[in-house]
Amino acid sequence: MINPVLAEVERSGFVESRHRGAAVGLAVDGSVAVRAGDPAVPIFPRSANKPMQAVAMLRSGLGLDGELLALAAGSHSGEEFHVEGVEKILAGAGLGAADLRCPESWPLDPAKQQDVARSGGGASRMRMNCSGKHAAMLATCVAADWPVETYLDPGHPLQAAVRETVEELAGEPVTAVGVDGCGAPLFALSTVGVAKAFRALVLAGPGMPERRVADAMRAHPQWTSGTRREERRLMEAVPGLLVKCGAEGVDAFAFADGRAGAIKIDDGAMRARTPVTVALLRALGVEEGPAAEQTDKAVLDELSIVQVRGGGTVVGAVRPTSGLFTGF
Repeated sequence: MINPVLAEVERSGFVESRHRGAAVGLAVDGSVAVRAGDPAVPIFPRSANKPMQAVAMLRSGLGLDGELLALAAGSHSGEEFHVEGVEKILAGAGLGAADLRCPESWPLDPAKQQDVARSGGGASRMRMNCSGKHAAMLATCVAADWPVETYLDPGHPLQAAVRETVEELAGEPVTAVGVDGCGAPLFALSTVGVAKAFRALVLAGPGMPERRVADAMRAHPQWTSGTRREERRLMEAVPGLLVKCGAEGVDAFAFADGRAGAIKIDDGAMRARTPVTVALLRALGVEEGPAAEQTDKAVLDELSIVQVRGGGTVVGAVRPTSGLFTGF
């Protein structure tokens, strides 16, 4: 099927671009409550796989919690505290930056990019957004007595454990294996499979690896993304919400009660991701029920669109398609 338009880009009252995609929202009991497009088609979740990868690492002996576990499950912005956290994870395993196999990169955060450039710095593995995950993968290999030099090989015991965990949490087999932007093996799932995996994270019992990852991310959202990122703002605005983005227009989330969702923008446009996610959160009742009083609706309103500018002023917006999740 051809996926529907999830978001429109309006400039001066004229729709100049459209973003198609698939989205799915699960009810408290795990059934499909709302959807748009075909959520059964496999996608590469990209960094939305990271919380699942972190679960596999904990199961394999990784000894992280709190901020550093959130960093291991996140896509950081390359801010100073992120780099310091990566250094701590590596040092705890008796390793250093030279052991990382992720590529060199500038920080994701534009302001931090400018800071690094002004100070005469450049791209580095430590500031690459996946360096927390890579440091944790190396620490896991040390804990499990596995080779560290080949930790990105799809046949490595660590990656075999990751694949097994991903399939278990999603409740479906991996349909394709690729190479992520950071060089790690990347496992394809359906959009609904990603939503089910996030639901499994929040519903696990206290102290279980799944719950430890979810709790660390929710308690330290600035470590899973950054001080100026949408995911941090969403998790702080909605009590108990777990959110993780992925490259090429992927978002996944889960409420504490088991409601969950995932989206994939077909053309990979990241600008459409958060507005569609907010629309899906609202379709699942984020502003209803007992917890609604603690939800910061102003933040949801702000994140429900992305401003379009012209001549230095706001002339339009990227916004979810009207009535996107009605009729299901």
